[in-house]
Amino acid sequence: MFYKEGKKIIPHNIYDLLTPVALAHLIMGDGTAQSSGLRICTDSFEVQDIVRLMNVLIIRYGLTCTLHLDRGRFRVYINKSSPPLLRKQEGSKLIIIVKPYMVPSMLYKLGL
Repeated sequence: MFYKEGKKIIPHNIYDLLTPVALAHLIMGDGTAQSSGLRICTDSFEVQDIVRLMNVLIIRYGLTCTLHLDRGRFRVYINKSSPPLLRKQEGSKLIIIVKPYMVPSMLYKLGL
């Protein structure tokens, strides 16, 4: 599903596929903690695929994302000033959506 003719792609149904579990795996595998946010290394994808992924991060998770050029390749940058990373409010309780699916040694990528 993520390969077309031997080339990595972001499928058109990524909105349905990018569940909190899948997002946790994306962050653990391709995420890099930055002092000012989180970078998702999307070097292998075309810019239109990266924009498709960013749209899901913005619409489904309410994150503030920008496209950064790093050594000639585009990467997704999630600013730490965006809503608390992948968290949702349930009453007075703040829930971190991806935390239950992350390996403890990778929580530093979320600033935890």
